[in-house]
Amino acid sequence: MTGPVQVDPDTVRRANLREFLVARRAQITPEEVGLAPGGRRRTPGLRREEVAVLAGVGSSWYQWLEQGRDITVSSHVLDAVGRVLKLNEAETRHLYALAGLNPPPLGAICPHQAEQPVDEALVRLVDAWLPNPGHIVDCYWNMVVANRTAQLALRMTDPGVNCLHQYFLDDIYRESVTNWEELAPHVVASYRSEMTANPGDEGFQEVVEALIPQSPEFAALWERQDVAHNSARSKTLSSKVGALHFESVVLAVPNRADLRVVLHNPQAGTDTAVKLERLLAEDERRNGLRLVAG
Repeated sequence: MTGPVQVDPDTVRRANLREFLVARRAQITPEEVGLAPGGRRRTPGLRREEVAVLAGVGSSWYQWLEQGRDITVSSHVLDAVGRVLKLNEAETRHLYALAGLNPPPLGAICPHQAEQPVDEALVRLVDAWLPNPGHIVDCYWNMVVANRTAQLALRMTDPGVNCLHQYFLDDIYRESVTNWEELAPHVVASYRSEMTANPGDEGFQEVVEALIPQSPEFAALWERQDVAHNSARSKTLSSKVGALHFESVVLAVPNRADLRVVLHNPQAGTDTAVKLERLLAEDERRNGLRLVAG
């Protein structure tokens, strides 16, 4: 009796790569990538030559990639192909693995998904975090959504404002953070860490280059080349209801690599939770008076 047939793992991987690329290419219409629809097409989606041109690679090379041939593949080229095929983070990591490369770390792919609306479930998540502050930022730390307490206590009132810029340029916010100087190096090091995880993404560089000439303190910290994970950290804010003590946690969103959920929890042993209730109650009372006056 003969044993099971041994199959070369590389052969299986390349076959899976071919099937994956063909399937994804078939799902992208010419109009989605800015091409004219053209005449009749024998197969749905993009042609191989169109993917090659849009990704900036040779037509023959892309054909060999899709055929699963044994060729040299770089992460730069795979990222370009992934952008043309509109792959999400999970799909991009899958492409890396099928091409024989180590996938980038989770959360290290920062696709430009700004035009996609934020899932209502995420909005409900930060709203349900009340009376504690909660907000959502994109991968460049631009504010996307903030619940009412984050607006009141953290001055997150304008969607699109960059939180790194706010930290260094908003004098009122800076004065409200009692441990601002202690946190500043960690804030800068965390941003560098995210930027390093997304090599070639010009969006991070644009944020940094715009801030350097406006903030000598940021420029000096940036020159230090410090790197740190965006881990939980303590923050103390002054407010109308007194000092507020928070522990802030940054959470990645599995299906949206471009978003981060930031939740602020009252530190144990402080009266911050009571003060937040009072802050919200006073805001609701003021808004109610405005409605009556109107």
